[in-house]
Amino acid sequence: MLLTKKSEYALLSLIAIAKSDEPKNVDELSRELNISKSFLAKIMQNLAKQNLVISHRGVNGGFALNKSWESITILEIVIAAEEKIPSVFECSPSADNCPNQVAMLCTIWPLLNNLQLKINDFLEKLTLKDIA
Repeated sequence: MLLTKKSEYALLSLIAIAKSDEPKNVDELSRELNISKSFLAKIMQNLAKQNLVISHRGVNGGFALNKSWESITILEIVIAAEEKIPSVFECSPSADNCPNQVAMLCTIWPLLNNLQLKINDFLEKLTLKDIA
């Protein structure tokens, strides 16, 4: 599940916003990126809730980054877009919360958990500027 369309569109939108001198509204982003306006509006709302973007009202309104693109991590963006911590596998990061209650018996759980931690660490170190 790691990167769904929500994450992809959030990343593309934030890159477009970061590269713009003016705030970008949902209409502009939707046309520019060929993304459904209603779907994009929900994603932008999630990004605003997590303070990654700020919304400017009015005729020249739209969204702008709320902090520098060097300080916005990809992990932050994905969490905001998906409204949860991303996971590559359905395995829980905690053996106590294993959906099948067999984490301690599962021979691959330590490997999957280790992989997830490495992915999270990688996404935490990667910023919006790095991918733009």
